[in-house]
Amino acid sequence: MRTLKEARVGEHISVLKIIGEGPVKRRIMDMGITKGVKVFVRKVAPLGDPVEITVRGYELSLRKADAQMVVIE
Repeated sequence: MRTLKEARVGEHISVLKIIGEGPVKRRIMDMGITKGVKVFVRKVAPLGDPVEITVRGYELSLRKADAQMVVIE
């Protein structure tokens, strides 16, 4: 089971599911990261936090803790 935190720069991936509960999961889904959506990993900061992705036509930065909740294929 691989997460968005482990994705490499330049990789095109699909979201399988979001693990977690409550407001954190809802916040991730409100940003447009939902099951089946295609994501492109644009950049990763030198220390790995944050991760910059392109999802649904816009750029988004996620903390490592949030990226770890997104399971990818």
